[in-house]
Amino acid sequence: MGKLEGAARRLKPWAGPRLVLVSDPVRLPDPRALAARLPPGAAVLARGLAPGVLQGLAVILRRRRLRLLVGGDGRLALRLGAGLHLPDRERVAGVLPFLLARRSRGCGLLLTAAVHGRRGLARARRLRVDAVVVSPVFPTRSHPGARGLGPLRWAGLARRAGRPAIALGGVGPGNAGRLPRWAAGLAAIDGFRAL
Repeated sequence: MGKLEGAARRLKPWAGPRLVLVSDPVRLPDPRALAARLPPGAAVLARGLAPGVLQGLAVILRRRRLRLLVGGDGRLALRLGAGLHLPDRERVAGVLPFLLARRSRGCGLLLTAAVHGRRGLARARRLRVDAVVVSPVFPTRSHPGARGLGPLRWAGLARRAGRPAIALGGVGPGNAGRLPRWAAGLAAIDGFRAL
C-alpha cells in the first residue's frame, strides 16, 4: 500500500481504522484483490457489491482480522458481523435492529456516517456514530465537475463533528499529506488502485 499507508500512519490513532478501502459498483466492483493487500488495522467499506463478492470479501477480511463496513444495510451488516456505514442522503434499511444490537453488544460494531454538510453532521451526532466520513476533500472521479472541500473547509466540517473524522474524495498518496494530522483516517477508491 506504500505511500498511502505511510500517510495514514502519521494520523491520530483511534479505536477504528486509519485506512479504508471503499468499493464502488462501477469503479471497484470487486475489491477482494486489494483487500488481501491491506495493512493490519485497515477496513473495507463495501457499497453495492454482488452477494458472492461480498461473501468472499468478508472471508478475506475475517481471516486477516480487518474490518468490514457494510454501506446502507443494517440487517446485512448484522448477518456478516460487520460495522455499518450510513450514507448521508439515503434512508438505510435495518438501522434500528443494528442500533439495538450495537447497544446490547457494547461497542464492538463500528458505526460510521457520511457527512457532506451540516445536515449530515446533525444526523451523525444524533445517532452517536463512532466516526464520520467527511467528503469530498479533493475533486474526485465519483463526482465529475464537483468541487472538493479542500483541506481547510474539510477540517472545519470535520472539527464540528465532535468525533473522529475520516477523509474521503480524491485522496491519494500525492495529496494525503495536505490533511491535518488530527484526522482519524484516509478513505479512497482510486488512491489504492494507483498503487
